[in-house]
Amino acid sequence: MAKKKKILIVEDDKALVELLSQMFGNKTYSVDLALEIKEGFNKAKKSQPNLILLDILLSGENGFDLLKKLKADIQTKDIPVIILSNLGQEREIKKALELGAVDYMVKADFSLDEVCTKIKTVLKDFKC
Repeated sequence: MAKKKKILIVEDDKALVELLSQMFGNKTYSVDLALEIKEGFNKAKKSQPNLILLDILLSGENGFDLLKKLKADIQTKDIPVIILSNLGQEREIKKALELGAVDYMVKADFSLDEVCTKIKTVLKDFKC
């Protein structure tokens, strides 16, 4: 049996995590969760996910710091990161893309179908 591919969700909104986990956890992909930056970085290094969904505001922590750390580390620098955030100002979007995120989605502006579509652009074999 082929090894399952992984999506790591670094998010502290448990209701959103539950929705995403149910929608994206399937026979081909497994979903892992981290509620804070340190845990997210450690899980990314250990499990080498195929994609990371990252919130910017994590219980007082800054997801930009994790994005910088991921892109600076040789083990995690090539893992694609999609930002899912409540911050929707142009400067935050620009900063995330400059730091290496492959996409940025404002939570208030997206549906789960749109998240699925964005993931499919990164992970070609992904199915919702």
